[in-house]
Amino acid sequence: MSHERESERGGAFTRRNFLDGAAYTAALSLPLESPAAGAGRPPPPVSAAPGRVTVTLRIIGQAYPLSIDSRASLLDAIRDHAGLMGTKKGCGHGQCGACTVHLDGRRVLACLTFAVMSAGREITTIKGLSAPGAALHPMQQAFIDHDAFQCGCCTPGQIVAADVVRTCEYMYLSLRGLDDHRCCDRIGRGGLLRRH
Repeated sequence: MSHERESERGGAFTRRNFLDGAAYTAALSLPLESPAAGAGRPPPPVSAAPGRVTVTLRIIGQAYPLSIDSRASLLDAIRDHAGLMGTKKGCGHGQCGACTVHLDGRRVLACLTFAVMSAGREITTIKGLSAPGAALHPMQQAFIDHDAFQCGCCTPGQIVAADVVRTCEYMYLSLRGLDDHRCCDRIGRGGLLRRH
């Protein structure tokens, strides 16, 4: 029947002819080896996930030796391995800011930071802003006094990010309108600092 079609078209090259030829060529290029002949060889290596590493994270002044996957985020290390639940998991893409922590006094998004990169550096979470049993940190108290809470999930990250405003070396210039873009890089985008 296929010969009849070809004769009707005058032997023209068609898509069907091309696919038939490609299939035959592919079949002929396969090795002529029986399944039993390859039984003595080991299976090809499967790429394994990176192994676990031991890292010591210094969180709120306390050393936490952790055995974690080398790809683990700082957020997962803080919450799942160190057991500190103050830092919240929001979007997981660095857009919401719920996971914000201080890393050596600088604001970072813990969901986008590898935990192994934070070894030997000081990590401060929301719980580290004020001492246990002491009065609330001024930024925490300000959020309470001014009803700054939304649903509460991203509030710890907002407070930690807003605390950078207090310590931002560029804030003095920014408040006077001299250098907005450099300070916004330190405190994050959005409305953490609103001018009225």
